[in-house]
Amino acid sequence: MELILTSQAFLGAALIFLLRVADMTLDTMRVLVVMRGRKLVAWVLGFAQSAIFVVAISSVLSNLDNLLNVIGYAAGFATGNVIGMLIEERMAIGHIMVNIVSPGHGVAIAEHLREQGYAVTEIPARGKDGMVTLLNASVLRKNVDSVRKLVNEIDPEAFITAEDVRPVRRGFWRA
Repeated sequence: MELILTSQAFLGAALIFLLRVADMTLDTMRVLVVMRGRKLVAWVLGFAQSAIFVVAISSVLSNLDNLLNVIGYAAGFATGNVIGMLIEERMAIGHIMVNIVSPGHGVAIAEHLREQGYAVTEIPARGKDGMVTLLNASVLRKNVDSVRKLVNEIDPEAFITAEDVRPVRRGFWRA
């Protein structure tokens, strides 16, 4: 394998890079929608991603003598992962379970969130230093930062965590 530095070699490597970026961007997004149970979207993304992959890998394998193609392929893989994650963050598909622990302001936080239209479950709990209120709020991913800001208005010391959830049945989901 050698490093061929002609304009045609650079163009071929750039094409492989772009194909691989598109392939991995779609793949990353496909995995994320699969985790959220979006079957049709996952199918469409998987179809497009696999078609692009076949073109990209065949371009590399038919020109293995050029190291630029391998570099373009690897760089496109890495870049596509990051771009897919950035796009998915902007789309903010799905719901998040926000867990809030507050030693002295749980009721006030719950009321403040409810005033803004969020469903909140209050649970009395015992923490390391005594009694606390554990609050659970299922929110759209795009609203997580808003919820965090609302909580911080009441209790800047509140402990907040978040985890992906998939609605199974019933309950209140703010649209």
